[in-house]
Amino acid sequence: MIIIIFLLGLCIGSFLNVLICRLPCGQSADGRSKCPRCRKTLSWHELVPLASFLIQKGRCRGCAKKISWQYPALELVTAAFFVFVYTPENFVLNALLFVSVSTMIVVFMIDLQYGLILDAVIWPSAILVGILQVLTGASIFNLLSAVLVAGGFFALQWVFSKGRWIGDGDIGLGILMGLILGWPNILSALFFAYVGGAFISLFLLALRKKTLKSAVPFGVFLAPATLVALLWGSELIKWYLSTI
Repeated sequence: MIIIIFLLGLCIGSFLNVLICRLPCGQSADGRSKCPRCRKTLSWHELVPLASFLIQKGRCRGCAKKISWQYPALELVTAAFFVFVYTPENFVLNALLFVSVSTMIVVFMIDLQYGLILDAVIWPSAILVGILQVLTGASIFNLLSAVLVAGGFFALQWVFSKGRWIGDGDIGLGILMGLILGWPNILSALFFAYVGGAFISLFLLALRKKTLKSAVPFGVFLAPATLVALLWGSELIKWYLSTI
């Protein structure tokens, strides 16, 4: 079964690459894939996740230009996450975990490359996650509490700063994070995001890669923090409470 889940992850990772490349440019996710260099329409055997990249030695069959390592790397990362979070004999929970992981990967990559958090990614995912959470028997009150805390937290920052501190996309992402994590795991995600963001920002300042006026895409920190909290949030909260 693990092999099947790994192969599923590779296929989903391939689809995530399509979303990451097309959605920020306003393109539809459907339609045939093309080489970004020569615009040659790719055949099915050129689109087999990971295998095509290896067989073609990382080059387009049409123009022989190098294919970005993002494609196989993201496929492998997605597959690895799917295997890691997989829970035997629990279809709905697995669907919830796979959707959550996939969405956070897309959010991370698009925000990293384009500085955008897209409604086209956030809101369909939020609806699907909400439905799956209900099907798993999650507490509605628990989920709404997390949504209000995270969404409200970012909404207040956006209002008080008039959009200078964060973008409105972070509000939607906060709502999605609340639906994925529930209460109190959402608190651990916010903690990881801000602490991680602070450390990395200070590191970039020290290297003079950023200045105090540089804009930093916060989704790059929120997405990984969500995955950390999804995997280990409860354990970390219990550990913290046991130390105080």
